[in-house]
Amino acid sequence: MSAPVRESGLRPSLSVWQAVGISVALMAPSMAANINPQGTAGLVGRATPLAFLLAALAVLLIAYVFVRLCQYYQHAGSVYVFAGATLGPRAGMVAGLGLMGTYVFYGLVTASASGVFGSAFLDDVGVWNHQPAWAGFLIGGVALVVALLLAVVPARRATSVLLSVEGLTVLLILAIAAVVLLRMLAGNAPGGARVTFDVFKVAPGTDGSSLFLGIIFGLLSFAGFEAAATLGEEAHHPRRDIPRAILGTAIFGGIYFTVVTAIEMMAFGPDKAGVDRFVHSPALMGDLGTSYVGAWVGDLITLGASISAFACCLACVVGASRLLFAFVRDLAPGHVVGATGRNGTPAAAAGVIAVLIALIAVVCAVFFGAEPFDTFLWSGTIGTLILLVAYVLATVGCIRLVFIDRKLDVPQWQVVIPALALLVLGYTIYRNVLPYPTDGPARWFPVVAFGWLLLVTLVAVAFPGVARRLTVSMARLEVPAPAERDL
Repeated sequence: MSAPVRESGLRPSLSVWQAVGISVALMAPSMAANINPQGTAGLVGRATPLAFLLAALAVLLIAYVFVRLCQYYQHAGSVYVFAGATLGPRAGMVAGLGLMGTYVFYGLVTASASGVFGSAFLDDVGVWNHQPAWAGFLIGGVALVVALLLAVVPARRATSVLLSVEGLTVLLILAIAAVVLLRMLAGNAPGGARVTFDVFKVAPGTDGSSLFLGIIFGLLSFAGFEAAATLGEEAHHPRRDIPRAILGTAIFGGIYFTVVTAIEMMAFGPDKAGVDRFVHSPALMGDLGTSYVGAWVGDLITLGASISAFACCLACVVGASRLLFAFVRDLAPGHVVGATGRNGTPAAAAGVIAVLIALIAVVCAVFFGAEPFDTFLWSGTIGTLILLVAYVLATVGCIRLVFIDRKLDVPQWQVVIPALALLVLGYTIYRNVLPYPTDGPARWFPVVAFGWLLLVTLVAVAFPGVARRLTVSMARLEVPAPAERDL
């Protein structure tokens, strides 16, 4: 059978490592290791590494789903096509615009984090002291503008930047983690910290079901591992390279976050006082670098976290722009947002995404009095809730494609894997919505997340003409040759 004809516009120019670049950069392991575990620790205490381990197992189940779907479909729309071609165009519209919404909110998360870490670094090194309250927003805005500029150049260059920047900061984190671990093993760690596997046990008095509340922050750390799926039309060998990029990123993230988080919790201490210090640390690895190596290391970690956040912001703009481009291209052929620019990238779509991110930041700051850390926390929770629903739709689509319609030659027993993914995703959503949060900004998180999904669903149902046009596009997708599906 002949290979499928790719949609016009995007250039197939990416290697497997460049596909890995966008997934790793959007996952932002350097930034996440410094700031995400605190949210989990506030819920499950010393068992934070256990929550991250469970999140890693959930991500591996979800990675299986994306690997199988990417072996069959190569499209810039990612879950838009995965759900649309298997469950119908309305489901595809909800999944695709849902994932796009996640990337938009994560764009604000990472721009905010870049501002938080960047302003802290400038203050620490004496470049900009006595900063005004808007300093973090200014630096985050600069990061967003630069991310937009890099997003509209050929994707090969942008993804190379992502992989290089994130690779350097991850190496720095791993070096600090190794020093911390060796000193704990040698018995000369500050404060008498030692290696203990108590960090993988729920402390007495902690509700075990709270682990699923903590998993939301673990999934926030992993979120983006599937971003390479949006490059299905730009990879040289998409049926092989995109699944490899997704699976490799998920495996790396699982090992990295579990090990690093365990070392962090051991170093701070698994007792109540240690957990309290852990929760209130502004930069976990930065504090450990200062304590275990020297003050200058803390500054390097802070700078590295800011760069990591910027790289993730770039990946968010790249991923969201591909989704918006694919949707508009199918819905309104010839529209400028569904077209590529001079560099063969969806420049207009990237511009729309950047404006949306900026508008949300302005609304949060002006109408809700948010500071950069607030926009980080709020947008991260909202984006992850939306992402979980998109994952559910993709997983159901995978079950139908592989195990009901039998479009791929896969052993039938493997249906257990996506079925387990559905159970984990469903229970995680349930535990993060019920009992419903009633205090503070948290009461708005489900409203915004599910409100966006409800709006998209109502549009999909109320305007059947939209669904018909999407159906025409998806009918053009062809089945790949078996030899090209192998990992």
